[in-house]
Amino acid sequence: MRHVVDAVAVAPGRRAWSTSWVDFVELTKPRLTALVVVVAVAGAWIAAPGAVHLALLLHLAAGIGLVVGGANALNMVIERDLDARMERTRNRPLPAGRIGAAGAACFGIAAAAVGAAWLVWATTPAAAVVAVTSFALYVCVYTPLKRTTTLNTQVGAISGALPAVIGWAAVRGTVEVHGWLLFAILYLWQIPHFLAIAWMYREDYRRGGFCMLPRMDASGAATARQAVVAALVLLPVSLVPTSAGLAGPLYFVAAAALGAFYLHAALRFWRASEQRDAAARSLMRVSLFYLPLLLLFLLADAGSL
Repeated sequence: MRHVVDAVAVAPGRRAWSTSWVDFVELTKPRLTALVVVVAVAGAWIAAPGAVHLALLLHLAAGIGLVVGGANALNMVIERDLDARMERTRNRPLPAGRIGAAGAACFGIAAAAVGAAWLVWATTPAAAVVAVTSFALYVCVYTPLKRTTTLNTQVGAISGALPAVIGWAAVRGTVEVHGWLLFAILYLWQIPHFLAIAWMYREDYRRGGFCMLPRMDASGAATARQAVVAALVLLPVSLVPTSAGLAGPLYFVAAAALGAFYLHAALRFWRASEQRDAAARSLMRVSLFYLPLLLLFLLADAGSL
């Protein structure tokens, strides 16, 4: 915790305390954590539309937020040497020296442990088990794999798709096939999203030592091709909730339109050999519109199992 104390000493009083507090919040990657919380809450609502108590949703949000925030903090601890080499991450609390590794690790472990216990106490043991599984995959498998194999993207997508299952299990008390359908949609959505980001920041990732696909793919053709395959498979999979009784015709039409738009953006990324950077950025932006809109239509047109 020495670096935290040093940071406080620079600017005394309340302002310094606030700065150190903000650094700990930054360890949780708050925007990513917020997205995960939204997905988990959406999964809970879809599991029992109109029948989920607000208190349960709040407990779910708090528990999963702590588990995910703790996982993100430990990810930063493990990758602090790599983050120091990259332009977009060198000012994070650990590589910048504002927080020590031991303090950040204790914070991450404590947050995750409290979050898991919260889920057991306030939701269901099944939700806690899935949350801990996601935590272990992210910290113990995905994070180390980023240094060694391009398959880290596929592994990371598993962890990233499990929050929908956590939400489902928090309501149902078990993981059912419909919950895994939500998992499949989230998993496939992440592949083009991650690959677009990997291409956009390929030089930064190379400096950091991360083994992302663009590092082995100078032209970007293989990276873009994988994005197209995932978007192509996602389109029919995203329509299944209607036939499975999770949603109605409004969702079906919206999912078809959104899926076609997402696939079009992936195809542009594949075909734009000379302007691939711009096409990757466009794909990333489309992905950020696709997911919240798909979830909104699914929530608005949710069926009742």
